[in-house]
Amino acid sequence: MCCVLAGRHLGEHNAAETMPRDYAVGVLVLMCLYTFSFGMSWGPLKWVVPSEMYPVEIRSAAQALTVSIALCLSFAQTQVFVSLLCAMKYAIFLFYAGWVLAMTAFVAAFLPETKGVPLEAMRSVWARHWYWRRFVGDAKQEVQVNCM
Repeated sequence: MCCVLAGRHLGEHNAAETMPRDYAVGVLVLMCLYTFSFGMSWGPLKWVVPSEMYPVEIRSAAQALTVSIALCLSFAQTQVFVSLLCAMKYAIFLFYAGWVLAMTAFVAAFLPETKGVPLEAMRSVWARHWYWRRFVGDAKQEVQVNCM
């Protein structure tokens, strides 16, 4: 919502003219609100989801790899943002708003609820999910195979 409103405010003014102070303050407030909202909602997901989805045996190594990739992608996104802002103008905010909508749909459809589930039982949560059970397999069957 903040991205769409900021894009609208920026789109109403040509880059050649000076933006009125009220609009500039409005855009700044929207960007601060967006940053705060992201930090309270989407931001922590890149730390929480990987820590819950990997088996206990490989969790620390997988988390290290996940964090490394996430930080590299954040660096790349930061480096590309100014170029995209110059090329897309105000539409860059609509671009990011579209990604937020797409990822909201992804999370709603593909990430199971893990509230109150201990880390050791996380495999069974993924094994019961309508989509991920094809890839995870049955934890009980794996234990029986390993015992033989």
